[in-house]
Amino acid sequence: MLPLEHFREFISKNDLFGHHDKILAAVSGGKDSVLMAHLLKASGFSFGVAHCNFQLRGDEALADKAFVFSLASELGVPIHSIDFDTKKYAADQKISIQMAARELRYQWFQQISQQYAYSVIALAHHQNDAIETILLNLTRGTGIAGLHGILPKNGNLVRPMLFLKREDIDGLIQSHKLNYREDSSNSSAKYARNKIRLEVIPKLKELNPALEETFERNLEHFRELEILLGQKLDQLRNELLIEHDDEIHIPIDEVKKLQPQKLLLYELLQDFGFNESTVADMISSLDKHSGRIFESADFTLLLDRTDLVLSKKQQQPVVELQINPLDHELHYNNYRLSILHDDSPLIIKDNPMAVSIDTDLLIYPLTMRSWQQSDYFYPLGMKTKKKLSDFFIGLKVPLHQKKQIPLLVNGNGDIIWTGGYRPDNRYKVSAKTKKVTIFELYKL
Repeated sequence: MLPLEHFREFISKNDLFGHHDKILAAVSGGKDSVLMAHLLKASGFSFGVAHCNFQLRGDEALADKAFVFSLASELGVPIHSIDFDTKKYAADQKISIQMAARELRYQWFQQISQQYAYSVIALAHHQNDAIETILLNLTRGTGIAGLHGILPKNGNLVRPMLFLKREDIDGLIQSHKLNYREDSSNSSAKYARNKIRLEVIPKLKELNPALEETFERNLEHFRELEILLGQKLDQLRNELLIEHDDEIHIPIDEVKKLQPQKLLLYELLQDFGFNESTVADMISSLDKHSGRIFESADFTLLLDRTDLVLSKKQQQPVVELQINPLDHELHYNNYRLSILHDDSPLIIKDNPMAVSIDTDLLIYPLTMRSWQQSDYFYPLGMKTKKKLSDFFIGLKVPLHQKKQIPLLVNGNGDIIWTGGYRPDNRYKVSAKTKKVTIFELYKL
């Protein structure tokens, strides 16, 4: 029998989704994703299938696509499919084919989720994938975050198959005579992950035949350590990062007390783009002459007499972006704005970077701009207005970030949406809504 009880227990324990959720299942046609689709169906979950053709394996990829369409038909679920020009995207973006495929599929999964109101995106990673990820991260260099491997839940991405090992999946596929497609590239050691799977892990299993069980325990310990570190960092951010106008001051005396100093200071500063070597150089300069400046891509850090002073590099931001009714994609400073018009009253949930607005309430041209001192809006769920400055203070938004938050403004001057945070209650989708316009921001 299919391991339905264990499947449901893992989903429940990790709060992945429920029977009230609509799930988008990423299905390549391989063993892992095929088994996941059958488990979702047998467990009575509501789901649709998403399949990507990266056009890298010719007829083999076309056969994969045909198989997945047949599987979706057999299971009686909707299917969404897309063909990518992966090589062109990789060349245009100057990235590897593997990275291009990853970016393309995840961007598309999110678009389909929002367009068709899927609550979560289910990926078929299993325990061995998690082990491979940790080993790959260790090989390339990683911090504590790289040791937790693949998380069961990360935003709206969920992995309900992480309770299974590869050999478990092979056995289930064979015993239930489930058809699947074999990707020939999986047997090639050309790619780093495949080399780890095909050459490194077998050697490790000679040393420890119970490698998967050992790593499962290790993963749990690493995740607990990460939670502990996160709690410590939240405390330090509240205590040490002191806002002064457009700067953040960190008292040097407090930095000297940090233990372990390098780890904690690096974790505090990596959000501002500083790497480990720069932080090490910074620490060695704490007792030397003040006035030294350290730089990341977007920030400068001044070693002052008593403080480390962080400030945003001066750039020439777009002051105001005009949005017209026929626009579908625009760029505003470090964001890409996607605009989708939909005839159904779709409400975007659990994604602060996207919002559904009642189309009939929009007055064009709209404007996207940054925060101004006098700004106010009616936060979703409230009937009274609130100054944006007070709203940001309540959310503990750092001062240097406030000016970077994009505001969507109606033609009558009303703030429709504080991008990434909260829409305005006056423009929400209601029972009277006939058509929505969906705005989504992507950080570049």
